[in-house]
Amino acid sequence: MNLDPLPGKQTGANLPRLVGLMQRLLAPDGCPWDREQTLTTLLPYLVEETYEVVDALQSGSVADHREELGDLLLQVIFQAELRHDEGGFGIDDVIEGIVRKLVRRHPHVFGEVHAKNADEALASWAKLKATEKAKQGKKGALDGIPRSAPALVRAMRAGEKAGAVGFDWPDAAGVRDKVNEELAEFDEACASQDRAAMRRELGDLLFAVVNLARKLDLDAEHSLREATDRFGRRFAWMEEKLEAEGRSIKAASPAEQNALWEAAKKAGVT
Repeated sequence: MNLDPLPGKQTGANLPRLVGLMQRLLAPDGCPWDREQTLTTLLPYLVEETYEVVDALQSGSVADHREELGDLLLQVIFQAELRHDEGGFGIDDVIEGIVRKLVRRHPHVFGEVHAKNADEALASWAKLKATEKAKQGKKGALDGIPRSAPALVRAMRAGEKAGAVGFDWPDAAGVRDKVNEELAEFDEACASQDRAAMRRELGDLLFAVVNLARKLDLDAEHSLREATDRFGRRFAWMEEKLEAEGRSIKAASPAEQNALWEAAKKAGVT
């Protein structure tokens, strides 16, 4: 595959080629697998492709990022074509809709409103979005957060949206105190052996930690991903050391396992 960028300014002129290709695959004499797909069967692929874009971004590979964005774009085209076949909207309607929304929500660019900085631009966007939601009958500040989003992402967005309307801690110190409070309540629930209370208090503790990350301008989802990756690399290091001795992790005593873990950290496995 040629990975050199096409010359000149890119305008999306190649999009019709992808749309035409998708239509060809869905034609009566097209691909049997593609023709069997529905909006429901495509859901797992949409989620998978989204996370593969995230992985590509985090890896730093420009080539992988390009490829995964293409895979994700295909899912958008695929779904639009299926909707069009049902008599609903098509890809042109999708594009028209987002173009109209972008113009409408950027009056500081396309209208008479002025925004001196990014904060003012964001405030203008939020105000317009709230007005639009109200017209749709969605008046709650937390309306619009996808329930199917990862739990950490949902928690972060809920904190952001609540903070935007003034329901927030004044600084990170206040959230840090909340983490201590929730940890104590979780300990009490564990001592009581009340499983429902334990689950509830664990959720409160995790929510508080996510909000602490938010107040410190840290991405909780990304931080946990990095921690999990780091754990995996250190665990693999331990396995290699024990395998060289003809043993497994399970065969090592807790003291040996802890010593190996600390050795992995000292060895710079991060």
